[in-house]
Amino acid sequence: MTGIDKRPVDGPVLVLVPGPEGTAPTGIAGDVVCDVRVHGGPDKAVYAYAREDLDRWAAELGRELSGGIFGENLTTSGLDVTGARIGERWRVGGEVLLEVASPRIPCRTFAAWLGEAGWMRRFTERAEPGAYLRVLRTGSIRAGDPVEVVHSPAHDVTIGLAFRALTAEPELLPRLLAADELPERTKEKVRARISR
Repeated sequence: MTGIDKRPVDGPVLVLVPGPEGTAPTGIAGDVVCDVRVHGGPDKAVYAYAREDLDRWAAELGRELSGGIFGENLTTSGLDVTGARIGERWRVGGEVLLEVASPRIPCRTFAAWLGEAGWMRRFTERAEPGAYLRVLRTGSIRAGDPVEVVHSPAHDVTIGLAFRALTAEPELLPRLLAADELPERTKEKVRARISR
């Protein structure tokens, strides 16, 4: 059972601050998280993936990839999600304020869902993971709402850099600690891995 297959909806969707990690909710009303050990909670309230990145995958895989197929709640257009800095803030529509928290790390469920040979390795090598977001201000969003970057922190820790550090390039791990906005749980893992 998986909550990966998201589908576009007509009309507004309520964006909420979810309960603590491990309690199942996400920041999108009506969304479902099946594995609460690793999904949901305040630091993974919304998952964003760029339409442009989906289009590159579609061309490589030779099949159409609809918005939501990677499990994203928010499919963006014209926004460099991989280049977004941890702590960057996005205003969606007129009400909702989101903060970039961390990259998505691929799992076996994601690989099984896509049904592509070597998917986790391929996804990791491409290093376009999409971003988990915190909800700073609730409200409603709808398809077509503009996404505007309203704050970008001074550090250089991007989603792409964090993903590479956490997966294939552990020598980059110390750089992640420059991002105060990185989730505390991730910081603890980074410190533990650096001290080994």
